Amino acid sequence: MEMLRWEAEVVVVGTGPGGATVARELARAGRRVLLFERGGPERGRPLYGTHLGALRYTERGGLFFTPEGIQVVAPHMVGGATGMFAGCAAPPPDWLRTKYGIDLRLEVAETIEELRIAPLPPEHRGAASTRLAEAARALGYAIYPQPKFIRPERAPRFQCGAHCLLGCRCGAKWSAAEFVEEAVRAGALLFPYAFVERVLLEGGRAVGVAGRIRGQPFIARADRVVLAAGGLGTPRILQASGFRGIGEGLAMDLTVIVYGRSRADGNASDPPMTWSWEDPGLEVMFSTLMDPWLLYPLVAGMSGLRHVATWPRWRQMLGVMIKLRDTLSGRLHPDGSLSKPLTPTDRDRLQEAVGIARRILSEAGADPASIFVSPMRGTHPSATVRIGELVDTDLQTEVRGLYVCDASVFPEALGRPTVLTLIALGKRLARSMVEA
Repeated sequence: MEMLRWEAEVVVVGTGPGGATVARELARAGRRVLLFERGGPERGRPLYGTHLGALRYTERGGLFFTPEGIQVVAPHMVGGATGMFAGCAAPPPDWLRTKYGIDLRLEVAETIEELRIAPLPPEHRGAASTRLAEAARALGYAIYPQPKFIRPERAPRFQCGAHCLLGCRCGAKWSAAEFVEEAVRAGALLFPYAFVERVLLEGGRAVGVAGRIRGQPFIARADRVVLAAGGLGTPRILQASGFRGIGEGLAMDLTVIVYGRSRADGNASDPPMTWSWEDPGLEVMFSTLMDPWLLYPLVAGMSGLRHVATWPRWRQMLGVMIKLRDTLSGRLHPDGSLSKPLTPTDRDRLQEAVGIARRILSEAGADPASIFVSPMRGTHPSATVRIGELVDTDLQTEVRGLYVCDASVFPEALGRPTVLTLIALGKRLARSMVEA
């Protein structure tokens, strides 16, 4: 079979927020950029934002579990995980600057202004979600309206609810695919359905990547390579390229949803995560969230068969999400499988957080006897190629010309929405590459 070949100044692997930002900034600066994405352009297609679509563009059809029973959510599409995220924005934690020397304040401010990141207007935060927020406030929790990458005025008809986690069909939610489109307009070449297998190394530096596009082999040579294939995709490429120490320990921002049945309407029709609050002592984030309609009975059944009976009352269910800033543990294996055991401390913190969510649900009018906890999910696989260990503060690996710009570089779990941090890292990296 014929080998496809390309050459450029920079190869970027992955179109999530980190890779899309790097590609856009470099293309705008006049650099010749090749952009490779394992998935396809899903936005605007008939199945995008549906349960059937999600089966196609998530790894293993969404049935990717660790041996410990944690479901791992890993979308493959142009725009990466932003195609299925809740549209939440949070600045990087202070410790990223004070402990690791990564100062992103300028890039964060620029992004907030450019994308007009802000909480949804009060009329769009959802009656049930606001009821949960009022219950949390009555119990003394410092709740706040969650800043969003969602602008209702962008949508001809704003229809945001639990289904938005499958993909935004109304157009209100920003996706990194928009940065990809801007990169292409600036001259970057996009190659979807491209599975990058390894980095090409010569004389102690990176000179390109090799892989397959729809089964056909290719080689793309470049002066510099940026891996941005995600917290699981990037370490797999590095492992296949002969790097050692990759994927030893990882974080996932472990997540559960605590559900309870209300006599009034629940928050299934509300935009996801419109209100949030943190417990700094527990290192836990809480938010208002529901699973989409067809996913809910599967989640409920995994929690106990009797909970499936609540499916007909899905619209009366209230959901409070718990996101745990987990301790580094486990391993990503070269065959693509991974393990992620919870530490005893993480289990204790999670149990305490579940107790808080139960009290909030009860205060908001949920029947205490109906409350149950969903199975655990890993929503932000990260910290597999950590800053300070496997990449430097400029995001360069031990190999010259090889950079990483995705959640794999987080030195610890963020414990909060990651997209704003990744965009800021992408801008910072692109500027340093342009100035070099």
